[in-house]
Amino acid sequence: MVNDQVDRFFEVLADPTRRQVVRLLGEGPQRAGRLAAATGVSSPAMSRHLRILLAAGLVTDERVAEDARVRVFRLRPEPVVAVQAWLDQVQAHWQEQLGAFKKHVDERETP
Repeated sequence: MVNDQVDRFFEVLADPTRRQVVRLLGEGPQRAGRLAAATGVSSPAMSRHLRILLAAGLVTDERVAEDARVRVFRLRPEPVVAVQAWLDQVQAHWQEQLGAFKKHVDERETP
């Protein structure tokens, strides 16, 4: 399950516009129109990007009470936490491997 989430995270963020949207949403919730303007893409293109981000679970949306046509998008922390956990595992593995290699080299150099 976690690996699927990590794979989907990287697959979705392979697109530079979606990475930029995630960076912008990291600063706080925003409307689609503002995201489109900030990234320089059309409203229909931004809608497609946001649908992909929503389907992947990277963002959520909510309707504004004053105007049900307006949606505000927010970044979800759970996928980022899953990726961080995966990166921590990769880092721990490589630290273990490098430690074992250092020990091997030190043992060979010591008479």
